[in-house]
Amino acid sequence: MKEVADGLGVPWYVFSASGAAFLCSMFYLQALHDDQGVNLTEFKNSDALLEIPGLANPLPAKLAPSMSSNPMRFTLFPMVVRTLLCIPVGPMVKHGGDGRDLRSDESDSNRDIMEWLDDQPPLSVMFLCFGSWGSFSGAQVKEIARALEHCGHRFLWSLRKPSSQKDRTVEIGKVIGWAPQVEILAHPAVGGFASHCGWNSILESVRFGVPVATWPLYAEQQLNAFQMVIDLGLAVEIKIDYWRDFLGDNEIIVSGDDIEKAIKHVMEEDSEVRKKVKEMSRIRPKVR
Repeated sequence: MKEVADGLGVPWYVFSASGAAFLCSMFYLQALHDDQGVNLTEFKNSDALLEIPGLANPLPAKLAPSMSSNPMRFTLFPMVVRTLLCIPVGPMVKHGGDGRDLRSDESDSNRDIMEWLDDQPPLSVMFLCFGSWGSFSGAQVKEIARALEHCGHRFLWSLRKPSSQKDRTVEIGKVIGWAPQVEILAHPAVGGFASHCGWNSILESVRFGVPVATWPLYAEQQLNAFQMVIDLGLAVEIKIDYWRDFLGDNEIIVSGDDIEKAIKHVMEEDSEVRKKVKEMSRIRPKVR
């Protein structure tokens, strides 16, 4: 695209939908590679700590964006970084109040979801959604279900293939397919969010003051989870160093006990995490 734009004499831009910390890490890792000859592929299972500008705490090298340590994709990494010029914009989140003014074009399924939320008490629902690529094995789904049953909180769980059978949690929970995420996070009944930590999801959760239980899966999501849990104190950890190999079958199963512990933590009404997220949600960027 750069060559085409240059040939036509028109300006070109790269829009990065990730956070500033991700861009900082990209530039830092590029400098390690170019200036110090560091083999970034060795970081995947390393115990090294990286002092990345833009992060308050040292980042474990194994939590660096997966693109930098994947030999198959590394050839693209230097080319991508060298084309980036940081001009910050955003955050870009669809604004609304409590979710009711975001329902201008509801399908029947969306209406059913929002009406179910309307019947729940404030801050009582744990919302679980792991993005368009966030699928789990049957064994992992059972562990999540076990955690939801044991913790006793109301829940709204977005599964790529929702179950058609009712289970023991039918009275307190609802399993859905695709989720209108912004509208759900804006609803006053939602008190917690289990997320893969895609940057859009992070922005939306902070915008509406919903604390996150982090479960990163791929790309830069481990870095996002680290920043939310360790750097900013705006989230709690389900498993921060989780990485899913979508091309293989080496999925690590997170236990129901660990999931339940994180859900209970994130749903505490007077927790420091909830207070910090609420404070952050009140901050509005200045429009220039």
